[in-house]
Amino acid sequence: MAELVDALDSGSSGRKPVEVRVFSWAPPSLRKKAKIMTTEIHQQKMTPEIHFHKYDLPVDVDLGNIIAVDTETMGLNPYRDPLCLVQLSSGNGVCHLVQLDRETYDAPNLKAILSDLSVLKIFHYARFDVATLAQHLDILVAPVFCTKVASKLTRTYTYKHGLKDLCRDMLGIDISKEEQMTDWGAAEFTPAQMKYAATDVLHLHALKEKFVELMEREGRTEIAEACFSFLPYRSVLDLLGFDNPDIFLH
Repeated sequence: MAELVDALDSGSSGRKPVEVRVFSWAPPSLRKKAKIMTTEIHQQKMTPEIHFHKYDLPVDVDLGNIIAVDTETMGLNPYRDPLCLVQLSSGNGVCHLVQLDRETYDAPNLKAILSDLSVLKIFHYARFDVATLAQHLDILVAPVFCTKVASKLTRTYTYKHGLKDLCRDMLGIDISKEEQMTDWGAAEFTPAQMKYAATDVLHLHALKEKFVELMEREGRTEIAEACFSFLPYRSVLDLLGFDNPDIFLH
């Protein structure tokens, strides 16, 4: 769901309050960590190693303190459209896919890692993903790094900020989006669906490292950090109905 839209249609009913806490986009200790991925790994098309889980992430899965995250839903309205799948990767080519129980959304292990303030979550278009995770899992996902926001802050020479564009332009990797609009509510996923879902998180660590360098080069690290810190609040505002009309419009 990473790049279906650049705006979120949040609907008009079924809203529920979301707890908001103050936090930093990433603890200082995370910023000092060595790069997770090497450039060499991403100079070739990677085939992800996929681990599929029903209803929750196993308790013994250790993804580290910087993880890539994406979601797949039945549409773009968090109140109407169920959250079906959450994808996670630690940037090592291994992707964990968690198919959720849409009746209960009982996934304590998944909720714990997504709401852990010591774990940085990398998204592409975090605004939507954080909103749908808040609506369905009743958690506030933070801290976050958004590659779409980072691209718009640093790649001002282009209007192409989709995940496919970033992977091609910055990593030399061509990813397929053929399964983007497919039935994620199905009881069983096809191999093509699972590969597509895994690919959406496969390269986010490498993109993050590229953008960290670009933000430093262009002198936009501070404003980027402010944006990332605010992003969960932006998602909460969407859920509260302040997206249409946008609260920041005149």
